[in-house]
Amino acid sequence: MKHPSFHIIKPLLFTGERSSTRWFSYVGLGIGVLLLLLAQQLFIDIQALVKQTSIRKNGFDYISVTKQITNENMGRDNRFSAADIDTLRTQSFIQGAAPLISNRFEVVATAGDQIPFASDIFLEALETEFIDTVPAGFTWQPGQALVPLIFSSDFLEMYNVFAPSYGLPQLSMETASNVIIGLRCEGQKGGQVFRAQIVAFSDRINSLLVPKSFLDWANQEFEGLPSANASRVYIKTKDANSPDLLDFLATKNYRVNKEKTAFGRSKQILQGVIAGLGIFGVLVVGLALLLFSFYLQLMVARSRDNLQLLLTIGYRPDWLSRQVARRFIPVYLIVVAAALIVTQLLQYGFHQVIMFNRPELSSWLHPSVWITAIILTVLSILTNLRMVKKLLYGIS
Repeated sequence: MKHPSFHIIKPLLFTGERSSTRWFSYVGLGIGVLLLLLAQQLFIDIQALVKQTSIRKNGFDYISVTKQITNENMGRDNRFSAADIDTLRTQSFIQGAAPLISNRFEVVATAGDQIPFASDIFLEALETEFIDTVPAGFTWQPGQALVPLIFSSDFLEMYNVFAPSYGLPQLSMETASNVIIGLRCEGQKGGQVFRAQIVAFSDRINSLLVPKSFLDWANQEFEGLPSANASRVYIKTKDANSPDLLDFLATKNYRVNKEKTAFGRSKQILQGVIAGLGIFGVLVVGLALLLFSFYLQLMVARSRDNLQLLLTIGYRPDWLSRQVARRFIPVYLIVVAAALIVTQLLQYGFHQVIMFNRPELSSWLHPSVWITAIILTVLSILTNLRMVKKLLYGIS
């Protein structure tokens, strides 16, 4: 039969309706959706913040690791053995480890007549994969008189701080790169003077880096010894703030740059709080839908005789369930939209006021939050339709 307008039969369905249960379910649904959206956005914000604490290359973090020096072990050899490095490499949360080897001979650096400066220095070498800036000219082979250097940006900044006090000129990166440095290398088996030039600056590694081929050759040539075990190791990891990584380093009594992992423990705590907030939101949404199912059962029970009459005269249960469910669609849309608006306002205030407009964050909600809101809306509508169908077919 051709069904008339739903408005004609609506009074037969909603007889003696009490709206308190329905409104409690709407409020609960709104609070649950809000908690879920907030938890998701906060999780995304925390991930964005901790990813800015380390200098990344190809999606990885590179951090320096040393052994903790205490009063009890300060007289021992606290360098990394080959077994220590192999242990680091076998960890699932570490994608690579490389020792920072150093010179075993004496090195004196001079800057020529232009800059009357001379100092004992140290040289180190590291696999190029772990260096943030590696120009094509950072190579050396025996017989080559010019040694390329990668200089720490922090070291240049330190030099420019104390240089005026010693009557030395301050240097820009461009000028420092054009200065020819004299390297006087001396060891038990002899010595040699090399010319050196800065070919790049590193923001990651606080050292004076030379090609590994030069340092291995020079240690053997001037001291008759191979390169020794390293006091520092650089590790490659997907997340320098990983709780698993930090726990492992702590159990080994390894020390890392605290600035690089400043958010690690905080991240672990915050993620636990946010996970709890999200779980609580899911529970609230579930309870709200359960409360709404009680409201529907009560509505069907009160209109049972009228519904049986409508079904007897030819109304189909699926048509009636669609019409009843359609009545609540605008309410679901309004509830989820209100939760989205509140979440957006809170995110805007968090970014602009609390985080002072930090560039790694956004004042606007992440697209995945909008997708979650859409999924929750569709889930609520489908759950509503299923419950109504089940109730109506139960009395047909």
